[in-house]
Amino acid sequence: GGSYEGVSAMGLLWSQAPEQPGAPREVFGAELAAPLATEFTLERADGTRLNASMVQQLAAPGVTRREVRERGLSGTLFLPAGPGPHPAVMVLNGSGGGINEPRAALYASHGYAALALGYFKSPGRSDYISDTHLEYFETALQWMHEALKPKGGFIALSGQSRGGELVLLLGSLFPEMVSAVIGYVPSALVHSAQNACDPANGPDSRNGPAWIFRGQPLPHQWEDNRTATWAPWDEGPEPRRHTQAMLTALGDEQAVERARIRVERINGPVMLLSATDDGSWPSSLYSRMVSERLAAHGHPHPVRHLDFEGAGHAIVFPYVPTTQLTYRHPVSGRLSTTGGAPAANAHADEASWAGVREFLQQATSKLT
Repeated sequence: GGSYEGVSAMGLLWSQAPEQPGAPREVFGAELAAPLATEFTLERADGTRLNASMVQQLAAPGVTRREVRERGLSGTLFLPAGPGPHPAVMVLNGSGGGINEPRAALYASHGYAALALGYFKSPGRSDYISDTHLEYFETALQWMHEALKPKGGFIALSGQSRGGELVLLLGSLFPEMVSAVIGYVPSALVHSAQNACDPANGPDSRNGPAWIFRGQPLPHQWEDNRTATWAPWDEGPEPRRHTQAMLTALGDEQAVERARIRVERINGPVMLLSATDDGSWPSSLYSRMVSERLAAHGHPHPVRHLDFEGAGHAIVFPYVPTTQLTYRHPVSGRLSTTGGAPAANAHADEASWAGVREFLQQATSKLT
C-alpha cells in the first residue's frame, strides 16, 4: 500500500508531495546544479525509528561550472572531466525563462560540453519572451564553435516547451552550425508570446511575436488566424489547460501552414519527446506533425519520437517528484496544469533521459 501502485525502485522519490499545498515545484536550491539530498525515516509499530539518507548528483566528479557573459551571452557552461575535445550541447529553457543548469550539468556528466543559455529572465536579458531576436542564438552557436572547438564540430540543441519550439526553429535557420536537435514537448509551429509576454506591449501582448529574425517578426500561429480563441483558457475552470486554446488555432489550415517551422532544413538527426496528456500544448500532435513533415521531405537523418502515454508537459529528468501537476506560471502568474499523472510522468522522466543518451551516443559515435 502507498501513494502509487506497482514496483518502482525510486518510487519514494518521485511520489513525494509537498507538505504545503501550492509550494513551488523547484526541488533544487539556489545553486541549481548542487546535489539533492533526501532523508528517509522508517517508523516501526513499537515507535522506534530507522534513518537513512541519499544524495543525487547532477554534476559528476570533475565536472566544472563557469558563467558565460562573453558577447552579450547569459549562460552557464558545464565541462566534463578530462581534456576533450567533447561534443557539445546547447540547453534552452521554456516559457519560465532562466538558465537550465540541472540539465546542462547532467549532459556534462555524460561527456558533453553543455552551455545552458538563458534568453529571458536571466542576467542581462529581458524579463519576457516577447521580441526575442534570434541572432542572439546565432552568436551563441558561433561562440560555442570558436571557444569550445567541439569534437567533430558537433553541437546539439536541447530545449523544452518553448525551448523545444526554439531548437527546431534554430536548427532550421542555422543548419550549418547545428548537428542534432532534441525537442522536449516541442511545437511544430511558431507561437506567439503567450503567457511569457511583456504586458507593457498592451492588452493583446500575448498575441504579439516571440521571435524576431533579421529585423522581422516570424509569422506565428495566432497571427491572422480565423479560428484561434483564448476562450477555453480564459473562461475554463482552474486549473486551466492551455492546450484547449492551442487546439482552436489548428482549425485555420492557412494560418497553421504560415506558422509551420521548416524542420526539413535541419541538417542532422532529430529527437522528439512528447506526452499524450500534455496540459500546456498538444506536444504529442505537434511532434507527429514534425515527424510527418520530415518524412514527407525525405529527411536523410534519423528521426526518433518517444510519445509517453498518460504523461504531461513536465518531462524533466529521472527521480524527482512528479506529484505537483498544477502551478502558477512564473511570468503570467496564472494557475494551470501541466497534465499527466505522477506514475506516468515518472516513467516519462526516466525513459526520456535514457532515450536522449542513446540518441546522442549514436549521433556522436563516428566523430573524429
